[in-house]
Amino acid sequence: MAQAVGRSGAWIACKPGCMECCIGHFSISQADAARLRSGLEELAFRDPLRAAAVRARAAQHIDDEESEEPCPALDPASGTCDLYASRPITCRLFGPAVSLGGDAMGACELCYQGASDEEIAACCVTVDIAEPSDDPGDPPETTVAAAIRVSQG
Repeated sequence: MAQAVGRSGAWIACKPGCMECCIGHFSISQADAARLRSGLEELAFRDPLRAAAVRARAAQHIDDEESEEPCPALDPASGTCDLYASRPITCRLFGPAVSLGGDAMGACELCYQGASDEEIAACCVTVDIAEPSDDPGDPPETTVAAAIRVSQG
């Protein structure tokens, strides 16, 4: 992703306070969920009040396909992710122009304002995601809120 951001330079709109990718319902893998739970444990050790706020937002979050709620990991006051270092793959890939190995390319609609299709394509980086396989007994996908709620026991 650093390569994609480097190629894109000033076209990238992503910065603290930009929350375009943090709103609405999205699914994450069980590997992402485990990474989030681990990150929440680390946050609870470093900053118990912030961790408690994340847990409270997750407890109140409505997991609904039509939801336009912010992700519970998003601190609404700062517009930053409280679990940034542990964020799911989908969050890591959002923003710069990336391809997951096929012909399709994705990029945030706030990035590349005024860029031509050719300029965007020149910034695109192909990303190979090799996540560890999920436990066959686990549901195939979950959400950030559900993963955090599980960590509360």
